[in-house]
Amino acid sequence: QVQLTESGGGLVQPGGSLRLSCAASRSVSNFNAMIWYRQAPGAEREYVARIHSGGSTNYADFVKGRFTISRGDTKNLGYLQMNNLTSEDTAVYYCSVLAEYTNYWGQGTQVTVFS
Repeated sequence: QVQLTESGGGLVQPGGSLRLSCAASRSVSNFNAMIWYRQAPGAEREYVARIHSGGSTNYADFVKGRFTISRGDTKNLGYLQMNNLTSEDTAVYYCSVLAEYTNYWGQGTQVTVFS
């Protein structure tokens, strides 16, 4: 079994940046994709971005041009660079990893954008 841990969340002012990380409790094999989701208070979880093993990426429209997803290694699996944050980006951010024929989830990291 693999435990995923997100980190890098915190408090930031509008226009600021944060870099989220997704790390595994052990090295992961057969990586297929990493997907970031977020869930704002009172809202459903929503898709943010994904990256495939080959490096192709996809973004939700509301983060295009502001967020960048990238791969790491077999343990520090990847990152979500978030720039030009707004209050609407306030949410708990989760990473999901498809690897070893399993869908692993982290516990989430809180991002709060306040003025």
